[in-house]
Amino acid sequence: MTEPVRVLGISGSPRRHGNTETLLDAVLEGAREAGADVEKVVLRPLDYASCRGCNACHKTGVCVIKDDLTEVFEKIAAADVLVVASPIYSMGITAEAKGLIDRAQYLWARKFIKKDLYYTTDHIRRHKGIFVSTAGLGWENVFDAAFPALTAFFNTTGFEYWDNVIANDMDRYGGIAGHPTALAEGREKGRNVVGLLRKTQT
Repeated sequence: MTEPVRVLGISGSPRRHGNTETLLDAVLEGAREAGADVEKVVLRPLDYASCRGCNACHKTGVCVIKDDLTEVFEKIAAADVLVVASPIYSMGITAEAKGLIDRAQYLWARKFIKKDLYYTTDHIRRHKGIFVSTAGLGWENVFDAAFPALTAFFNTTGFEYWDNVIANDMDRYGGIAGHPTALAEGREKGRNVVGLLRKTQT
């Protein structure tokens, strides 16, 4: 009997239960419906600091900061699917989400400086990353500045950047509940990624 697919959702929105967290919940709901073990972490109430840029991890491979993100990174390491959610603020991801991403520097140091961390092709194939985001503006390029940061984060943490669940024009729709397709697409994406990973287990 195969083990359940473990899905970790991380909400980087400072606003609880807003457009982006609601869309994240739809993805997680779809994953749960497909039989996954699902957990959600909300960054806003956590007590954590941003990267100090001290470069101590370049020598030790360990972050000198011990706070609430220490456990979050343990959860990331145990996940099969990592769903990172952030709304677009000022054409980029939120400070909460960026703080998380920057703290992954110790993993980058292990991969590229100490060279004691390596993700095999099979590992990457079995670990999928999804970016969830909403934006008030209707511009097609409103998410473009977010993609490189998420690409770097998924690469550093050992996940294939599998797909996006994004919805813009929230101002016109009056919020995510008024969007005609986003929530259904989010649930479908959650179901699909779990189904895909189940196939890799057989």
